[in-house]
Amino acid sequence: MNRWAEVIAKFLKPDGKFVFVEFHPVVWMFDDDFQTVAYNYFNDGPIVETSDGTYADLNAPITNETVTWNHHMGEVVSALLQNKIQIEKFEEYDYSPYNCFRHTEQIETGKFIIKHFGKRIPMVYGLVGRK
Repeated sequence: MNRWAEVIAKFLKPDGKFVFVEFHPVVWMFDDDFQTVAYNYFNDGPIVETSDGTYADLNAPITNETVTWNHHMGEVVSALLQNKIQIEKFEEYDYSPYNCFRHTEQIETGKFIIKHFGKRIPMVYGLVGRK
């Protein structure tokens, strides 16, 4: 994460604004059906998975192997702060703007939740930082 934040700091102009929105790391703790906690909240190495479909089309006739990492909130925010990006705003949201997970329910236009969780888990976060 430090290298990621270094690149942001390098290319962000003085007084430049960095806007970042991402799925919350809590979402990535669960299996694809959101039934069990399958992964560690804290980054303990790569997560290698094989899945059918894509995030844009869960029924696409494609099988993928993906490698991802779950970076917890402290890891993201600390990397930015250590690289002189001042956090001006931080928000967490209890919905996804995309219908890209299994077992979702649309609660408003552009707002999707996991049905059996309701609005009890964070799904997205956003922050604004300034150099």
